[in-house]
Amino acid sequence: MRKTLMGCMVVLSFAAMVSGGCAKKEVIKAEEPIAAVKAAPTTTKPESGNYEYRPETKLEQPRAAQPMTETPTTEAAIKQESPRESVSPQAANLENELQKIYFNFDSATLSDQARSALSKDAELLAKQPAVKLRIEGNCDERGSDEYNMALGERRAKAARDYLVNLGVSAERLSTISYGEEKPVDPGHSEEAWAKNRRDEFVIVK
Repeated sequence: MRKTLMGCMVVLSFAAMVSGGCAKKEVIKAEEPIAAVKAAPTTTKPESGNYEYRPETKLEQPRAAQPMTETPTTEAAIKQESPRESVSPQAANLENELQKIYFNFDSATLSDQARSALSKDAELLAKQPAVKLRIEGNCDERGSDEYNMALGERRAKAARDYLVNLGVSAERLSTISYGEEKPVDPGHSEEAWAKNRRDEFVIVK
């Protein structure tokens, strides 16, 4: 009897060991999928290098395109030249008779000689009251482009104002500045510069 009891205990002990081993294997198998789960990626600051760490942010939506405006140039600020219409032979002859006037260096003041020439021009214009005239101011090559454009405009306006005082209707007169762009003498001497500092008169209608 005692031997039988001992044998049963040995069998039970062996069975317990086998059961324990199986249970252990099952636990390990159940845990394997958990170990296989990967952690979500995280953004970390680089340990070295010239990089600036910035957390992820939502991309900014592109802004609506704004209409572009063009900045006017100095030339555009000057009164634009009126197109010249075909003129009658009488008007063409009048243009040839009109006298140019000349200015001193860096000046828009009318000299006595210029005033005398403008008085004769006013008499000629009075004979053809339907004619319209463009007064073109010019400069020599010295000075900046912007300065000469403004100086040429002052010279043209000085002649216009004088003709208006002499009785020529202001509606018949327009002005434009060419600055140093239209020299009559391309030289670089005092004689050439004196020829280029002038007002010219062009019949436009």
